[in-house]
Parts: sequence; structure tokens; C-alpha cells
Amino acid sequence: MICTARIYPGVSSIPAADWDRMAGDDNPFVSHAFLSSLEDSGSVGGRSGWSPLPIVIEDGAGRPAAALPAYLKTHSQGEYVFDHAWADAWQRAGGAYYPKLQISVPFTPANGPRLLLGPHPEQHGDLARALLAAAQQVAQDNGLSSAHATFIAPEQVPLFEAAGWLLRADIQFHWENRGYRAFDDFLGALSSARRKNLRKERAAAQGGVTIRALTGDAILPEHWDAFWAFYQDTGARKWGQPYLTRAAFDLIGARMADKVLLVMAFAEGQAVAGALNFIGRDTLYGRYWGAMVDKPFLHFELCYYQAIDAAIAMGLSRVEAGAQGQHKLARGYEPVQTVSAHYIVDPSFRRAVADFLVRERAGIAQDQQWLGEHAPFRKGPLPEAE
Repeated sequence: MICTARIYPGVSSIPAADWDRMAGDDNPFVSHAFLSSLEDSGSVGGRSGWSPLPIVIEDGAGRPAAALPAYLKTHSQGEYVFDHAWADAWQRAGGAYYPKLQISVPFTPANGPRLLLGPHPEQHGDLARALLAAAQQVAQDNGLSSAHATFIAPEQVPLFEAAGWLLRADIQFHWENRGYRAFDDFLGALSSARRKNLRKERAAAQGGVTIRALTGDAILPEHWDAFWAFYQDTGARKWGQPYLTRAAFDLIGARMADKVLLVMAFAEGQAVAGALNFIGRDTLYGRYWGAMVDKPFLHFELCYYQAIDAAIAMGLSRVEAGAQGQHKLARGYEPVQTVSAHYIVDPSFRRAVADFLVRERAGIAQDQQWLGEHAPFRKGPLPEAE
């Protein structure tokens, strides 16, 4: 296959049809609509520390055939795979860890394709090798310390491993749809104590509020206004400042509202809390939440239970509820390994990171086993739905 690697100044500079042909339509976060919205809103670029640097493989006719959603990073914020200790160690040794190459969706700890390989499976192997070789060359030729791909779709992990990238594991909590017809079917799979607790939590959360799940044209400007206030409050407490600008929500609403599920709670006609989800082909992705009231269990209701309701109604296979959060375990979200891949340019630094990852992976595997043993599901045959 004759091909050329080219770096573009941003996803917005690539025709949407070309990008989406490479990305497919399974995952909303690698779509042209989402990534260009981050750029056009100023959420990335400028002084954000995320400089768009998509790498595209063009075929012999100069047409885009495969791509990496890549960024030049001057810090490690907004990645949810923490490499601050690596940066400190390399800088103490006299190296410069930043800038680095980050292959990911900014601010989005959700599994997805990082190698956008187009619709022809027979070409995927060659295109993957070309993309990873191009990423390595960019790092080497520009004096970067490293390249990192985070939250890689499981089926793509072997492609990174075959190219010699170091693999790192972490744990998230995902809900799996085991053919449930309704929320009560899911409850029937839980132990009796957990089933009662979830019902009590839902009843308490729903008392005194009206909950609406909005998508597409049903999401109005006033809903985005309210959610922006919720998001600012949560972002200020978690990260110091929100990652997304106000304009990002307007652009997402204008460009991909059919891929958005906005769950809002209203009290006396006023929006008081909300949770933002994105709809994939087989997965519902929970992203942001916020509230202007302190109501017991409302967070669990909007972020976890409403997401389960929606996934069942839409026939989706799973809910990915974002990073961290061991409290999700008691609510039916199970521990799942997520994987990142890392290319370290300096051989001695690479060996040190590889040794660290061997030890870390063993600990992650133990944690996952322990968490799995404490999942809230009942043992033995499941009862009929109540």
C-alpha cells in the first residue's frame, strides 16, 4: 500500500465526510461533530495546553484513508490516565517530559477507537502500522518525550502491543445489559438487600422533582443554559475550572443533538440538576453532571439509574459512567479494565516505565478481582422480574 502521513492543523480543517468515513459511526466522541466542536469552541487549542495535531494517512490518490485524533500536550490535565509521576521522574533526570503527543479524545475517559481505520477491514492492519509509525516518527523528529493513547477500544489494543507500545491498565465501572426488558429485571439480578436499597434511593431521589430525559430537538437553549450552570459548579469543585467552554455545548447541541441524552430534574418548574450522556451504537456514555440543590441520591438517580433505564429502552449493551467512582459498584456497575498504550522515546526511560507497569498491572488485576467478588449480584439462578 502506497501512502503518505500528513499532519493537519485540526479536525475542523478536514472535510466532515472524509473524517467520519475513517471514524465510523459507532462512537460519538471520535466523530467530526464532537472533535470539531471542541476546536471551534476554544475548548482545545489556544492556551488550553491541547493543540490539535491530527495525523492522517493518505492513499496513493491523496485521499484520507486513516487517522489519529492527536494533540500536542504541554501538561497532563484532562486525560484521566495519570502520568505525573513519570513526568516528575524524567524531569528530575534532566529530561523534558513536555510537550508530548496525546492520542485521545480530550476530557473524555470513555473507551473508543484511537486508530480510525476506515470501512475496509482488509486494510486495517497496514493502516494501523502506518499510523503508529507516523506517531512514533512525530515524537522522535520533534524531540518529544513520548506518545500516549488512552482509553483504547479493546479490539485495538493488540495493534498497539504489536507495534511495541507499553500497555497500562486501570479500572472503570460499567453497567452491562444482560437482556433486561425493564429496570425491575435488572433489580431482580441483585441481592435482596441491594435491591431494596436501590428502590429506596430511587424513591428518595424522585420525591419532589420531575425528571425528564431529553434528546434531539427536545433539548432547548434554556436547557443548555441550565446545564452550563450545573457544569460550571461541578467543574470548579473538581478541576479548578471547567474544561469545556460555554460555546462547546451550543455547538454540540447544534451538530449532534441526536447523539445527546440530557437528563434534567425540575422542581417547581425550575431546572435544578442534570446529567449529560452521549449515545453510541451500543453504549450510553455518561459524561457530566451538576446540581444546584443538595438532594440525597439525586446524583445516583440522574447519572446511574436513569442511564440504565435509557439503555434498556434503547436496546444498548452497556453504560459507561466515566472515570473512578467505587460507589458505582453497589449500584450494579461492574469493574472493567481500561487500557492505554505508551511509546517512550528514550530507551532507559522506557525500561523504567516498563518495569513500573509490570508491577502496576499486577495490582490492578488484584483490585479488579476483589471488586468483582463484591459486586451486588445475587448468586445462583435469577428470579422472575418483580
